[in-house]
Amino acid sequence: MSRQIPGLVNYGREPLSVELREVPIPEIGDRDVLLRVGAVSICGSDLHQWRGSHSWPVNYPCILGHEFAGTVAQAGSRVTAFKEGDRVVSETAAVIDESSPLSRSGLYNLDPTRRGFGYGVDGAMTEYVRVPERCLHRIPSGLPFEKAALTEPCCVAYNAVCVNGRVRPGDSVLVLGPGPIGLLCAQMAKLSGAGTVIVAGLPSDRFRLGVARQLGADVTLEEGVREYIPTLGDGFGVDVAIDASGSSVTLQMALAAVRPAGQIIKVGWGPQPIQFSLDPLVQKNITLSGSFSHNWPIWERVISMIVSGQINLNPVISKVCELPHWLECFEKMEHGEYVKAVLTA
Repeated sequence: MSRQIPGLVNYGREPLSVELREVPIPEIGDRDVLLRVGAVSICGSDLHQWRGSHSWPVNYPCILGHEFAGTVAQAGSRVTAFKEGDRVVSETAAVIDESSPLSRSGLYNLDPTRRGFGYGVDGAMTEYVRVPERCLHRIPSGLPFEKAALTEPCCVAYNAVCVNGRVRPGDSVLVLGPGPIGLLCAQMAKLSGAGTVIVAGLPSDRFRLGVARQLGADVTLEEGVREYIPTLGDGFGVDVAIDASGSSVTLQMALAAVRPAGQIIKVGWGPQPIQFSLDPLVQKNITLSGSFSHNWPIWERVISMIVSGQINLNPVISKVCELPHWLECFEKMEHGEYVKAVLTA
């Protein structure tokens, strides 16, 4: 295939260095498939690269997009589990060291050499993308690509709350940051049996806080977190606080809000240095857990939860439109008018 196709390319570190360009259809190796993209969801990291505010290295120029699903258009000579026409969703770890101890133990998401779609290698905001066979998971015919594309952020939330977290039935859980990951973390906490889920944001997050309530949040706060927490239960704080914002101030807020012997799960990224004392972490015997990415068993479990409807994505998908309308979607997600926008090729 030699024809050119449109691709949304992040071509430099400077802010707004993203544009729709003509790109070649990728060539595949013998263990890869050529995937015809059915849908690709916009992530907050795509917005950060667009704005030049990211804190991770990018292999410029690079096609954006790492949350995607589609149909196998061509399979490499050594691909055994998938064939042309199969409907699939892809993990994000495009490049890993398969011989490393982390990969061999199933923790390839933590391999230091890992490179993902959309920043390390070309992603899926285009018509065709090259995907290693090991990244693929089958999806049933009844699952729309628009929902399947959100498997990845659901896996991030599942890993944070259900694997690295210790939410138990009856717990009180505070989620700081009502972005897509924060909202999905709130839903995972509710599914884990949390008795009270509080989602906190800013006045500008009013729309997303409304979505939080649709997803089962018991309380939403635009402000006043420090004042509200002491009124909850015995007044000692929440059992679990989830920092889905990534800013230093939200981590500090989580330290103040969580009860002694409680847990903070940090899933949000942010380049700002910590400008406060961590003494409360020691004094209150708090467990601080980072959570990054996901691996194979998480994907299989989350796909089944989406298919069954246990994970409700209807309020999360705010807009589905074609790739040429990417800028409107980026802007409205940035301004909090959309939770998730999904692009189709």
